[in-house]
Amino acid sequence: MILLKKYWLTIVGISAGLGAGYLYWQQIGCISGTCPITSNPVNSTLYGGLMGALLFNMFQKEKK
Repeated sequence: MILLKKYWLTIVGISAGLGAGYLYWQQIGCISGTCPITSNPVNSTLYGGLMGALLFNMFQKEKK
């Protein structure tokens, strides 16, 4: 429960990124299949989760 309170913004970022990564693969994707990230839904979803976590983690305040 303590980790959830401390990292809630990062967890929200992961969730948003996972959804955005999957939607990117579904709507845009890679037609030729040669794109290393967007040609596979798993890769695209995981990459989106990572980018979402990094993006949302920038706005998390450090507690002293």
